[in-house]
Amino acid sequence: MTYNKDTELALSQAAKQLLSLLAQGKLLENVHKTVDTLKDVLRYNDWRYYVQNDPVVSDYEYDQLFTWLKKLETENPELVTPDSPTQRVAQGLTKEFPTVQHLVPMLSLDNSYNADDLFDWDRKAREITKLDEIEYCIEPKFDGASISLIYENDLLVRGATRGDGVEGEDITTNIKQIRSIPLSAKFSDYGIQTIELRGEVLINKETFEKFNEHRAAENLPPLANPRNAASGSLRMVDPKEVAKRGLEAFLYHMSYHNMFPGKAESPEISTHSNTLDLLTSLGFRSPAKEKKVVKGIQAVVDYCLAFEEGRDALPYEIDGMVIKVNDYALQDLLGMTTHHPRWAIAYKFKARQATSILKEVEFQVGRTGAITPVAKIDPVPIGGVTVGSISLFNEDVIREKDLMIGDTVLVERAGDVIPYIVKSLADLRKGSEKPIIFPKECPVCHDPLMKPEGESVWRCININCEAQVVERMIHFVSKDAMDIKSFGESNVRKFYTLGLLKDIPGIYTLDFEQISQLEGFGKKSITNLESAIEASKKQPLHRLIFGLGIRYVGETTAKTLANAVNELMALANFTEEQLLALEDIGPKVAGAVKAFFDNEDNLSMLAKLAELGINMKGVKGSFDHTEGALAGQTFLFTGTLSKLKRSDAEEMVEAQGGKILSGVSSKLNYLVVGEDAGSKLEKAKKINSVKILTEDEFLDLMPS
Repeated sequence: MTYNKDTELALSQAAKQLLSLLAQGKLLENVHKTVDTLKDVLRYNDWRYYVQNDPVVSDYEYDQLFTWLKKLETENPELVTPDSPTQRVAQGLTKEFPTVQHLVPMLSLDNSYNADDLFDWDRKAREITKLDEIEYCIEPKFDGASISLIYENDLLVRGATRGDGVEGEDITTNIKQIRSIPLSAKFSDYGIQTIELRGEVLINKETFEKFNEHRAAENLPPLANPRNAASGSLRMVDPKEVAKRGLEAFLYHMSYHNMFPGKAESPEISTHSNTLDLLTSLGFRSPAKEKKVVKGIQAVVDYCLAFEEGRDALPYEIDGMVIKVNDYALQDLLGMTTHHPRWAIAYKFKARQATSILKEVEFQVGRTGAITPVAKIDPVPIGGVTVGSISLFNEDVIREKDLMIGDTVLVERAGDVIPYIVKSLADLRKGSEKPIIFPKECPVCHDPLMKPEGESVWRCININCEAQVVERMIHFVSKDAMDIKSFGESNVRKFYTLGLLKDIPGIYTLDFEQISQLEGFGKKSITNLESAIEASKKQPLHRLIFGLGIRYVGETTAKTLANAVNELMALANFTEEQLLALEDIGPKVAGAVKAFFDNEDNLSMLAKLAELGINMKGVKGSFDHTEGALAGQTFLFTGTLSKLKRSDAEEMVEAQGGKILSGVSSKLNYLVVGEDAGSKLEKAKKINSVKILTEDEFLDLMPS
């Protein structure tokens, strides 16, 4: 879709002519000519409005022309074409999104966080290509929802979500609601019969802000950030609601193309940069204006740093830059791993910072009685997310950072995810600030708090404390424990407040007749909840042990305990010495496990669970893997992984015969390090036998 000045002038004049004829109740030469001209005029004005952000007709005039086209097509259905502007608006609801396979897998990008990473990546690329210098194309890394589009014979035939990278959900109907995505494009002018494009759907900052203002006016909670809003919008069941969200789309990659028989490869798709220009000329929004083609990695680093300085001036959120080898022939030569292409890398921007005022500190009680101070600050946007609450972890952190109520504080999102207070700006104090007083009694049950020797956390030791009871139930139903889908924190709190739930066994005796009277609990949601609760009774023993919330017992330790017995109550007969004999269980864990099974209330709870049919049996030695590529090897993960959930990574290790340890010791073979790694990394550096891996190195280690 290329519009030169003459074409734009002709279409603008056609719009005026059509509006005049509409007012007179007349047509052009005939209905067919009128419909074709209306389509051309509306497509042009869609492009001016949604791609160029520079409309040339008023909204009222556009609506008049659109309504006229719709009326003429209704009267003459043989004139309706798939790429007509009226075909964006779907009728009725989409009940489900079938799964479809991408023509080419949508792989993740390797990440870099500093210039050294980029230089190392460039070195590897030059070694493979045997070139002294490589030409790169640099473009923004959009912070939205990834999509894949397929055009055949110039028509948009499918739009899909990223999904798991191999398969995604077919969201073609919703994709058609995004006005910056053409329903047809003249790929055939370049000999292309079929093409698969990759892109990102997003909501710009201004649209997002206005949308949340409308939600606030309707007493609805605001959406968290533009990225989540865009992703959620794509999967809404009503396409008309999708159309209201003001979604935009940038297309930035050609993953596959097939030429018409007898047609040669077009020079317009010989490089990545040329492809971006081609997409722009065909009416797509692409990062053609923002891109930069450079030679050598130093020029890449310079452009990334300069772009980062101006990121806030952009109308949409980005979280970094993407660097791609520009020449497609070189991309083919470099190839890809099973996880990421070797010819592209993402340069992630530094963590976002902002200043705010520390208004107050709330003290929250966790499931093990730990008291966690939570800072409440004036809400402040950081990297696309509004931050209003920040964990301060414990009393020592408050003292070390010298925090006071009323302080101006520097806030940062580590890895663009977890917010924390970097420091207080003491120089800005006015004298009205107040010290933060740590409570001496539980803020919920008012029992005295205790601080065990050698620990930094104050605790409420009343196991019947309401806050702990609720938190234990929330933990029990969570995904990594009993995985009771459709339950969740909000339902636990609601049922507890209403007196429908008072303890863990009560989860399995809920009165669904009463729940059906509550707002938001229809027949289907209750059926789903009942089914999920029933299914949880069959969860393996290690999930139940983890779900019990025994202090110090994480997922790995729960597997160790489950591996030692054929049924849960056998652990009640273990002495501390027997527990200590189990691999990676130290005095703290052994003491906590012994204390749990010595408690009569806990034994009574377990007896009730057994009566209710919850699985209490296991298979001793079930985690003693002796086969697989990683048999005999031990692993531990620390920090935040960017490509995998930690639980998924641990399952990958165990599936290959490896073992997950709970701490760093001479028994550990590999420590896999993510972002914001802490003391485990420092400890591992002191043990020569421990090999430290990045997430990518870990993935490369896994059998393909």
